[in-house]
Amino acid sequence: MSSCCTTETIELPQQPRVAGKLQTVALVGPPNSGKSTLFNRLTGLRQKVANYPGVTVEQHLGRMKGIGRPDLVLIDLPGIYSFDSYSEDARVAVDVLRGEMPGTPQPDAVLLVLDSLHLRRQLMLAAPVLALNLPTLVLLNMTDLMESRGGEVDTLALAQELGVPVAKISGAQGIGLNAIAQFLNRRSEPAVETTQPQRLELPVVGNARSYRQWATGVSSRTKYKAPLSSEWTRKLDGVLLHRVWGPLLFLVVVFAVFQVVFTLGNPLSDAFGNVLYGLGDFVGRFLGDGWLKSFVIEGAWRGVASVLVFLPQILLLFLFIGVLEDSGYLARAALIADRFMKGIGLNGKAFIPLLSAYACAVPAIMATRTIENKRDRFATILVTPFMTCSARLPIYILVIAAFIPNRPVLGDLLGLQAVAMIGLYLLGFLAALGTARLLKSSILKASSTPFILELPQYRMPTARGLALRLYDRGKLFTKKTGTIILGATVVLWILAHLPVHATLPESVIGRLGHWIEPAIRPLGFNWKIGIGILSSIVAREVIVGTLGTLYGADPATQALHLQAALRHDLTLGGAMALLVFFAFAMQCTSTLAIVRRETNSWRWPALQFAYMTVLAYLGALATNQLILHLMR
Repeated sequence: MSSCCTTETIELPQQPRVAGKLQTVALVGPPNSGKSTLFNRLTGLRQKVANYPGVTVEQHLGRMKGIGRPDLVLIDLPGIYSFDSYSEDARVAVDVLRGEMPGTPQPDAVLLVLDSLHLRRQLMLAAPVLALNLPTLVLLNMTDLMESRGGEVDTLALAQELGVPVAKISGAQGIGLNAIAQFLNRRSEPAVETTQPQRLELPVVGNARSYRQWATGVSSRTKYKAPLSSEWTRKLDGVLLHRVWGPLLFLVVVFAVFQVVFTLGNPLSDAFGNVLYGLGDFVGRFLGDGWLKSFVIEGAWRGVASVLVFLPQILLLFLFIGVLEDSGYLARAALIADRFMKGIGLNGKAFIPLLSAYACAVPAIMATRTIENKRDRFATILVTPFMTCSARLPIYILVIAAFIPNRPVLGDLLGLQAVAMIGLYLLGFLAALGTARLLKSSILKASSTPFILELPQYRMPTARGLALRLYDRGKLFTKKTGTIILGATVVLWILAHLPVHATLPESVIGRLGHWIEPAIRPLGFNWKIGIGILSSIVAREVIVGTLGTLYGADPATQALHLQAALRHDLTLGGAMALLVFFAFAMQCTSTLAIVRRETNSWRWPALQFAYMTVLAYLGALATNQLILHLMR
């Protein structure tokens, strides 16, 4: 999850490096070393995100205003463990550091971030970085935690071993950042010698065993003492990583999250909806009766409000995901899942993209770049859209609330609506696993690769971090609602009123709906649902705005609440079939576009869209027919 930031125009200097003159600084380090937190500190949360030319990896740039050096551009490189990885992230980081990335000059200095809690392993990255002979400052991050747990290291001895300055810092607490400013200021002074001090002999470049032996020797000579895990960490890991209790507790957490989302989210959404619809009625009084009121209120406002009403529940879900991620629990869940992922042929690293797809498939697909094996990566990309992203929540919540009573299942602990929601998440997950198994046993068969993950420390999530996360997600959701969904509902309103004075079934959109109705009638859908499905190809949540506009434009149902209108037009079988359809269907042009970009071909997204659409149709057909049979 990215943190909220302010963007500004940042241009990278294109002229060659000049001795003694700093222009660009690279920030490099292993994953989970706290590099991104430090980047936000140094840039004051002001950054630019773009793509490196010719590749799909993003570059994060920011001016170092956080330490009073706005003249310097900081480049946040992807987290890497070594220079020898075959992942695209690693290749980009190495190319930038070596000055081989088109459009990006070789950095004038390097800030190497290492997690002091795992210094012995992380020192392996120091060897190839130092071999570049760039001015380098080694930053031992999280030293406050290391020392509080009995760890220690002789930084002076480490600096002598590495031949570069070393500083203890805490990016999260903002401790020790003055050392960065002092290092950069000294490098900027013309009188200072710009060549690096002589170092001891570095290990053979490209030899992992040589790196490991060198890192072990440096750790010993600098009297590095690894910190003890806290008693709480040992106790929690003993339970959360248990082969039996770990997966069971993960399921309990998932059930609890969805139960709270419904029990607390429903009243919040209802109250928010009353405000939105009340605001629309208030504005409508000043517009009089006529086409202007119909366009503004029934066409635009009701379509947008019908989607915005789900914002409280979506934010609640992201709040819980943020707590689980920031606390360090989700990384443990990934470790547990690795045992299962290997059984279906996927790399353990696939779990992180699949997990992040519960927020949005687009950044999740981009996160597959850390998977070195190309076939494993493509398989993960193709199954990621099956995971239930936040865009599906509006239609899920709408249909579940309309057709499924919230009866208790386990007393007051779990309601039937929460069970239905969990069932849809599980359905998408099983579809992803089944498809992955099919791909990995046929067109994308490949040998397994090891899963390496540095477990982060357990931390108490901060209110500021969670607030920024919710602001970011809320801003993205409302921006999409105010652009894509608003545009779609306005177009639908216009088509629903052409020709002029025609009834809704006789309008352009009505005729289109009746034309496709024979194909979707076996699923239990009428022509209005069909129009909603077509419009949702732009974005899944558009269907709710579409239905809000269509039912608002229909004199027979415009006085009804949207849930009541759906109960009027759909049977139980049709409603459940609609949920199944959206659990499987692609219905997102942004996802198709990112799959095209990541695979560098239209063949894979075309195959993906066709497969998921056919599966969605057949699943919806089977669901409707089964319920019709059971209700006879």
